[in-house]
Amino acid sequence: MTTLDDCQQVALEATASLPDGEPLDLQAAAMVQLGVATSVTSLDTDAINDAIKGAFEAGASVAQVQEVIALVSGLGVHSLMVSAARVLEQAAGRGLVDRNLPLDAEREALWRAHVGDDPFWVGFEREVPGFLDAMLRLSPDIFQAFFAYCAVPWKSGAVRPLVKELVGIASDATPTHRFLPGFRLHLRNAIKLGAGRKAILQTVAMAAAAPKHRGVS
Repeated sequence: MTTLDDCQQVALEATASLPDGEPLDLQAAAMVQLGVATSVTSLDTDAINDAIKGAFEAGASVAQVQEVIALVSGLGVHSLMVSAARVLEQAAGRGLVDRNLPLDAEREALWRAHVGDDPFWVGFEREVPGFLDAMLRLSPDIFQAFFAYCAVPWKSGAVRPLVKELVGIASDATPTHRFLPGFRLHLRNAIKLGAGRKAILQTVAMAAAAPKHRGVS
């Protein structure tokens, strides 16, 4: 079982040698809070209203608010990440698919177009081994849709990449999610983009204080 303490420990170890740096500025903190509140793992409408209000009061634009919400809405793909390799393994065990067949021409082209030797996806593969290959073998349509949707908040560019990585850290560390593969990936990316120890640990603390999941009526 993954706990909030596990997330905290990973963050402490990863930031041990970092300079303290500056804490989150007002708008970055508002963006992180917005991501935590609007995450499908929270869904507290009062907290969402407060977070949207806080984002606008911190000077965020409509485009920035929408970009953060689009970013955390992608948490649904974690369902694919934790199941694709397992589906492929069980399907192969039942003789429903041959997992050892070379990729056909369509799938090979899709792999080159979306993954190739991109360093990001190489790092991603270390955190979620076998996911991309399994997803491609099981469904080229889902494979393409995954890349298309996940790319949306990175194409628009209204929010700084560092802030988006911090939002990713927070959304993957909320009490009702705790998705360490994504947490570690976003943590490494944030550090590469210059995040200091204070900003990262503040982000993790905001995630830990996420509102309880109340559902929507």
